[in-house]
Amino acid sequence: MLVAIVIVLVGIAIALGQFKVPSIMPAIMDEFSMDVGSASWLMSIFTFAGIFLALPTGALARRFGPKNMMLAAVAVIAVGTVVGAFATSGSMLIVSRAIEGVALVFCGVAAPLAIQRYIAPDKIGFAMGVWALWFSLGSFFGGVVTPALFETLGFRGVWFFMAGVAVAAGLALFFLVRPTTGTFFEAVAQASSLKGSTDKPDYRILAKPNVLLVLGSFLMFNMVLLSMLSFSPTFLQSQGMDASQAGFASTLPMLIAIVSSPAFGMLADKTGKVRLLSVVAMLAMGPCACALLTTTGPIMWIAAVVMGLVGLGAPTMFLTLYPRAVGNEAVMPVAMGLLILVQSLGQFLGTALMPLVLSAGWLAMGLTVMVLGFIGAALLAFVKTDARAGGHDNL
Repeated sequence: MLVAIVIVLVGIAIALGQFKVPSIMPAIMDEFSMDVGSASWLMSIFTFAGIFLALPTGALARRFGPKNMMLAAVAVIAVGTVVGAFATSGSMLIVSRAIEGVALVFCGVAAPLAIQRYIAPDKIGFAMGVWALWFSLGSFFGGVVTPALFETLGFRGVWFFMAGVAVAAGLALFFLVRPTTGTFFEAVAQASSLKGSTDKPDYRILAKPNVLLVLGSFLMFNMVLLSMLSFSPTFLQSQGMDASQAGFASTLPMLIAIVSSPAFGMLADKTGKVRLLSVVAMLAMGPCACALLTTTGPIMWIAAVVMGLVGLGAPTMFLTLYPRAVGNEAVMPVAMGLLILVQSLGQFLGTALMPLVLSAGWLAMGLTVMVLGFIGAALLAFVKTDARAGGHDNL
């Protein structure tokens, strides 16, 4: 339990660094004289590194071990954040965000591999639900805490504070996970290198229709989520909300996911209806994201709650469904790298392309994310559920 808590804390610190920008983006735009298009790169570039580094990271985790990779993630995001604190131009700030983004890739690959290999099969859904909270909690606290810190400490103060949080999480990982608990990481390293595994890697299975359908839906999910998280605070502030309230409203779903994420995992464990739960979650994502990008008042708050209770069950379901679709343990290190690559690509596209859509207005952006959500649900509906599809009786 101690090891699990420390790992989640490191994940929260990384996600906190990613989401320190959206809730104060208008203020950053003023301070660095950036327009919406250039400012959107502050979020896009963070995920850009994952497109190129996700697959090699699986090999790095196998060679150096997950604990060392997580420590490297902490070091990278701390260095990138400090560079950003001394930025004197928008371009330099964007470069610092690219450095920080490497940490997200390092952190995102190893933990799901460990869960898939070392958690009892009937508890994997719940375990994935707990791990999925790192992103939800990091984005929530990033949206809520950052505006208050900005008011008190200013831009550089916020960046130094976030670097300090990352370092503190890294120190907890370094000192609390000692050799007495190091067997966990040794086990993960062994799992990553697949010592003793009877499966032989056959990477052709990554091109199976089931795998491609899940990856395609995961791409849609990340485009929808990052579009909402990145631009909803700006929309809400344009409608008269202050930065703190806008940050809270846009990240409220992530807070509610504390309940829904493990709950979806437990439902998957008990019912085996992973595909059905995945489709239901994706059906909720698009309309809710649309409402958060186009409305205020009761409809916005209802959408935030529904997204948190239903839509954000999707990450848990993807983490549970994907290994079953792959169906070969020997392929999982590379397969997990591919999943993180798709996550990074989706987050990048969700933040890089949406300013182009925004030129047609907020309604156009809202309708776009709604359509993307429905496409993601449709792709999951075509995932086969027989044993041959992924080596399990029930996808």
